[in-house]
Amino acid sequence: MNRMKYLRLLAVLAVLAMLATACNSRTGDDADEADGEDTAAADSGDDAEDDGGDAPAGDGATIEYWLWDANQQPFYEECATAFTDETGINIEISQFGWGDYWTNLTTSFASDTAPDVFTNHLARYPEQVESGVLLPLNDFIDGSDVDTEQYFAGLAELWVVPEGDRFGLPKDFDTVALVLNTDALEEAGLSTEDAANLDWNPDDGGSFGEFIAQLSVDGNGNTGTSPDFDPSNVTQYGFGIEGPFGAFGQTTFSGFAVSNGYQALNENPFGDQANFDSPELHATIQWFADNIEAGFITPIEDVESLGGTTLFQNGTAATMTNGSWMINTLTGDETEVPVEFAPLPEGPTGESRSMFNGLADSITQSAEDPEAAWQWVEYLASTACQDVIGEAAVVFPAIPSSAEIAQNAHESNGVDVSAFTSYVENDTTFLFPITDSASQIEDIVGPVMQQILRGEVSAADGLGGVADQVNSILGS
Repeated sequence: MNRMKYLRLLAVLAVLAMLATACNSRTGDDADEADGEDTAAADSGDDAEDDGGDAPAGDGATIEYWLWDANQQPFYEECATAFTDETGINIEISQFGWGDYWTNLTTSFASDTAPDVFTNHLARYPEQVESGVLLPLNDFIDGSDVDTEQYFAGLAELWVVPEGDRFGLPKDFDTVALVLNTDALEEAGLSTEDAANLDWNPDDGGSFGEFIAQLSVDGNGNTGTSPDFDPSNVTQYGFGIEGPFGAFGQTTFSGFAVSNGYQALNENPFGDQANFDSPELHATIQWFADNIEAGFITPIEDVESLGGTTLFQNGTAATMTNGSWMINTLTGDETEVPVEFAPLPEGPTGESRSMFNGLADSITQSAEDPEAAWQWVEYLASTACQDVIGEAAVVFPAIPSSAEIAQNAHESNGVDVSAFTSYVENDTTFLFPITDSASQIEDIVGPVMQQILRGEVSAADGLGGVADQVNSILGS
């Protein structure tokens, strides 16, 4: 690795903490178990192809594979066992929590000790491409039977850079929905059906504003609809934010802002102008800040110290927004309250909108046996593995038939996840903003968002003040 690439990686590492907040996708708040290193060893199968080197891929090859979600690890180990039985290629799986994952990965790139294959994120891969640490998949795909049209529309093309190289095959997708404490709703005389038919606007909050006011309770038992409500002594907030926003707000502001007419980039993916000077974005973020001050939304200080998901799980917040990868955590034993889900409220555009994000598996340039690594990536992106993930109901797989298996598995478990899939059915998703400068943008915008949510600066002044700086990074 040359010196410029090394320095670039160090720069990326320096802002990882900020980006982790902004792109809080798949944080798997509970994905903090030990490494979970495991090996699916087997020695059967012998259909590997000759890679042109001294040893063919297949028997005896070992692929090191990294992921960050502990909830998914057992099921990818199941995939690995089946894959090894079929090919003779061994898979070593290592799991790290979200923050450690990206730190360790960046360090491994710099020290040339990266895994052969790893789970990748849309916010990260463009910078990895710029650093030259990923292996393009084009030639592998051209020589295979992989049909990139088999995935949900748009997912596969998110991993193609403007020059035409592809750096990942889709493995799953996620959306964002309202998460409801049904005990709190019942106490307030509300229902999940009420939550599923809300509208929102940044002027008066619409019926959603009334909804979270009604769910907010102070120490004297007054709700937010009462003139006696004390915002300095709140015992239950009507709404909780998952994290301190960051630049892209996947699980927080993005759905509200887009339903208010906001578009993050002039072109996605790889636009050359971001719209942080958008009045629609400013109005959306200011609405959140104003409702924090009003005592209806969890204070940013509490979210930063305890975590937004924890504040919902312990009943401090009656509702929140969160991603589909958190369904099992939010409905499991770690959550102290009964949970149901509803789509995000309809915004001024008349639609309920959710960011549509998807993960993929990528191969590193340091892979010792690229052909064997490709066979593993191909298997991960096939129905053989994605059906296993679907049956486990840990995420929604990228192949529609496998995602249907996941939806049915949730239904069998008594969990209605239609709120998360409704956006796909109604074609009201929007894509994660993809740029090759995500960490730099996060470094600039993330602190400003925190200032706004603390009431230290208005959204118009704060975001308007950095819009030109962001655009200069993007080249406009």
